Amino acid sequence: MTLAASGNTPSIPAPQIEYGQLSPMLVVFGTAVVGILLEAFLPRRLRYQAQVGVALLGLAGAFVAVLVLAIQGYGTTKSGLLAMGSVALDGPALFLQGVIILAAVLAVLTYAERGLDPKIEGVPQDPFTAQAAATPGGEQEQLATKAGFAATEVYPLTLFAVGGMLLFPAANDLLTMFVALEVFSLPLYLLCALARRRRLLSQEAAVKYFLLGSFSSAFFLFGSALLYGYSGSFRLPEIADAISGTAPVTPALAITTQSDALLLIGLAMLAVGLLFKVGAVPFHAWTPDVYQGAPTPVTGFMAAATKVAAFGALLRIFYVAFPGLRWDWRPVMWGVAILTMVAGAVLAVTQQDVKRLLAYSSIAHAGFLLTGVIATNRQGVGAVLFYLLAYSLVTLGAFAAVTLVRDSRGEATHLSSWAGLGRRSPLLAAVFALFLLSFAGIPLTAGFTGKFAVFQAAAAGGATPLVIVGVLSSAVAAFFYIRVIVLMFFSDPQPNGPAVVIPSTATATVISVAVAATLVLGLAPQYFLDLASKASTFVR
Repeated sequence: MTLAASGNTPSIPAPQIEYGQLSPMLVVFGTAVVGILLEAFLPRRLRYQAQVGVALLGLAGAFVAVLVLAIQGYGTTKSGLLAMGSVALDGPALFLQGVIILAAVLAVLTYAERGLDPKIEGVPQDPFTAQAAATPGGEQEQLATKAGFAATEVYPLTLFAVGGMLLFPAANDLLTMFVALEVFSLPLYLLCALARRRRLLSQEAAVKYFLLGSFSSAFFLFGSALLYGYSGSFRLPEIADAISGTAPVTPALAITTQSDALLLIGLAMLAVGLLFKVGAVPFHAWTPDVYQGAPTPVTGFMAAATKVAAFGALLRIFYVAFPGLRWDWRPVMWGVAILTMVAGAVLAVTQQDVKRLLAYSSIAHAGFLLTGVIATNRQGVGAVLFYLLAYSLVTLGAFAAVTLVRDSRGEATHLSSWAGLGRRSPLLAAVFALFLLSFAGIPLTAGFTGKFAVFQAAAAGGATPLVIVGVLSSAVAAFFYIRVIVLMFFSDPQPNGPAVVIPSTATATVISVAVAATLVLGLAPQYFLDLASKASTFVR
């Protein structure tokens, strides 16, 4: 220990922070802070334009930072540990950060849509409540709406969530991962409660998400504590060394590693926390209610970006910290994957609400993604990365399309309202049908390429029975996707059915990007498959 000049006080070494390599996260968090300052100091009439512009500019800067790091070779030929070993910069982290930022850009564009609801006294309305603190339906809310108030705080909240999502799959120790989990979860709890229409349903969704999310966070934290008790470290590589027996033996470690109870219980609790975030059975109960109640742009953002971040963290934990325990966790994950695929596909058949149907669809897709995780080979990691890219873009497009079908009460999400939509708006019906076909895994779409990649990796990893269950579940899922397509094109429209609103440039851009991604990743996916394959090595 070095001593200060006085000779009495020990000096504290300054932390080494690699600001350049951490720039994607720093840019997003910095932009979120700027958004908070704008919210505090700008006049209310100027906040909307400023917040949208700043959010998009910050996300564009973060994406450029990701591209610069990729061009410099990080993620392919170079990798490393940053922030004194707390953050990993490797292929999966950089690839997933790029996907999350892309999803966030599209989500912000759907947030910014103000042309779908009719104007109130000449003031355009966005998807969010005018004043979150007002009682739903009360006089204060009505006054705030007439005054043209807008909940522009959704943009910095979303940026904070994006920053946490960027850190979550890159975290190299359990404490950093837990902090990232809370940083992106807390803003999402708030965003779920801010719907302009059906505010009570929105607030109910937020409370459910908050309560169950708190339990999952507690499981994650308790599991981290047990793993620290077993290995003496929160670092993922050091936990792996303690499991394999290559860690330096200390008296405490010699005692704790004699029994695997701390290790196995800690791993189980950690897995519970992560499986909740990906929406896997039996930790899926929050998904349909939250997806239905939250503002649809927020639902799209959650369905895309949260799944990307959570699966990135799941891959890092299993592949970096617990490769030596694969024979212990793989059978359990087999069961979870089978339950998730089957339950998601079967329960979706009974749904009568489009958003709930897409929620159960996301549960089934979580099961398909778990087959790639279970492969325990580099091919499986690359397949999961590609699947997450395809799924996130298609999902955002699907939820953006849902916002365009409206009646006097707002979005018309009941399936009966979508009958005959192909006659009212052939273009929107065709676009939504394309997204559904991609979810179903029909050839020449992004969904088919993603499913083929994860199933091929799982078969190469010795999980052929799991692939068979996945294919059968996909067949069941295809039934309810095609049922919606038949309803749109081969049913008579209701006499007083909903109207299809012409979107502004923002929503049209989101849907166009999603359509392009669906076709490109289905017709010419090789470049992106190679990119995901090159980015599939974790730094240890």
